[in-house]
Amino acid sequence: MASSQSDPGNQNCFGNFLNASPCYNIGTQRKSQGGRFPTMKEKKFSTYQIVFVAVMAAIVCVVTFFRFPFLGSKVHFANAMCLLSGMLFGPVLGGLAAGFGSMLYDALFGGYDLINCLITFVSKFLMAAICAWIAFGGKEDGKGKHARLVVGSVIGALSYVALYMLKTYIFQRFVNGYPLDAVVVTMGSKLPASLINAVFAMIVAPILYAAIAPALRRRGLLEKLRK
Repeated sequence: MASSQSDPGNQNCFGNFLNASPCYNIGTQRKSQGGRFPTMKEKKFSTYQIVFVAVMAAIVCVVTFFRFPFLGSKVHFANAMCLLSGMLFGPVLGGLAAGFGSMLYDALFGGYDLINCLITFVSKFLMAAICAWIAFGGKEDGKGKHARLVVGSVIGALSYVALYMLKTYIFQRFVNGYPLDAVVVTMGSKLPASLINAVFAMIVAPILYAAIAPALRRRGLLEKLRK
């Protein structure tokens, strides 16, 4: 027989729903984390967060299609959107938006297998998460001063380049079995384009954040996304 006592967690969620502040993971209440970003295990996602992350993941996927030539390479907006995801949503949600959006493109349009798609998810997740952690110092309520945003975007973008080069080396050397000199040539041919995209992303992402974040903050959405 079901207990006649109602779950206080469910009551809290019902009250939030009446106040137009719906929550996710019914029956649990978020404990205070001392101002720091919660871990994946601690995180309870609100409806606002789920919707915005899904939209951002779709944007990341779509902008990957658009590329333009620059200095003999192809530049795209995908990495900039991944960094922006981390700046707007924090390391966990931003990483999920960046990872899922990039993985979705690889799975549906890139022709990659499951292993490569998972590697894409992890590397893009880390790029956005590293950017967010540096930009906000690991604090959920951090405002992200301009200098820290720039440093976060630089290190986040370069971390992805390092992960991409590491993936290239492992696959070329140990999976495909190519000799070391051939692997070095392949990595050298991919590095310039990767660096150009990294520089483009680390410049564009802080500019987009400076344009978008104030509008979200005025409407109270930025705080809801980072709860």
